[in-house]
Amino acid sequence: MLLSIFSGENEGLLFGIFGVIIVAFLIVDLGLFHKAHHKVSQREALLQSLFWVAVSGIYGGLIYFYGDGSASTLEFFSAYVTEKALSVDNIFVILLILRYFKVQEEHYHSILFWGILGAIVFRAIFIFVGALVISQAHWILYIFGAFLIYSGIKIYSDDEEMEIEPEKNLMLRYAKKILPLTTKDEGGKFWLRENGKLFFTPLFLVIILIESTDLIFAVDSIPAAFAITRNEFVIYTSNIFAVMGLRAMFFLLANVLDRFYLLQKGLSIVLIFIGGKMMLEMEIIQKGLGYVFGMDHIHVPIYLSFAVIMGVLIGSIVLSLIFPKKPELVESQ
Repeated sequence: MLLSIFSGENEGLLFGIFGVIIVAFLIVDLGLFHKAHHKVSQREALLQSLFWVAVSGIYGGLIYFYGDGSASTLEFFSAYVTEKALSVDNIFVILLILRYFKVQEEHYHSILFWGILGAIVFRAIFIFVGALVISQAHWILYIFGAFLIYSGIKIYSDDEEMEIEPEKNLMLRYAKKILPLTTKDEGGKFWLRENGKLFFTPLFLVIILIESTDLIFAVDSIPAAFAITRNEFVIYTSNIFAVMGLRAMFFLLANVLDRFYLLQKGLSIVLIFIGGKMMLEMEIIQKGLGYVFGMDHIHVPIYLSFAVIMGVLIGSIVLSLIFPKKPELVESQ
């Protein structure tokens, strides 16, 4: 099933290009551009964001030429845009975590780097396990669809300010029990040695909390991707390209998230739409709608899905700028 949209001679090429891009930029990023801790500027964040959008666009073009044409390309971009939108909530939570632990801004980059590295590994596991489960029990897709509709409704109606409660995080509580900890960070280190013994710093706990938070967000994003396409390669590459640009988007949006206050509403509509599209595949729903509309099979084409996703998200951003949040509402949150 993996890479099923590609011919045998092309699947290795595309997967190899993807691997080279990700590994190369992880190495260059860690070893060349960010050897020393420093605060990432808005200009640097903007350039990095544009770079990853461009790389993702080029890769989508390669899928067009080496895959089955426009269908697989639209699936890639639909999954990519959806994950990008879902990342906005992720960014907000990460920012709350960093501020809660009073992490200095010059350490943000290294923490997010290792957080993204962990996301690459864990999301690969999520996606391929999910694909295996779906291949054995196709009905699980309908549970995914119902869950996405529920998540969308919950996000739409949830206007309360999010709070960080690290003491309730199971992974963090377990780490505190088994790991030798120190209150020092020695200039941004994640671990250090004292009298020959290894100790983990508070920044290491921050990484654990961010990783566990990303796993929670993956519960939404991975089913959403499976609602768009069943191809694990398209799901994984689009997901990872979006994740790779997450750090730059964090630095770009961290101080202006409040301006796009309607994006959360738009995201909820997208989740409800994607979940509904997945539920539409149920035989009983197909028969009911077929009886009403006199059609044997009702299918939402990928180009229509892409148009809806883009239209809702862009519309929510534009409306946020046209109708900015009132100052008293900003102060109350």
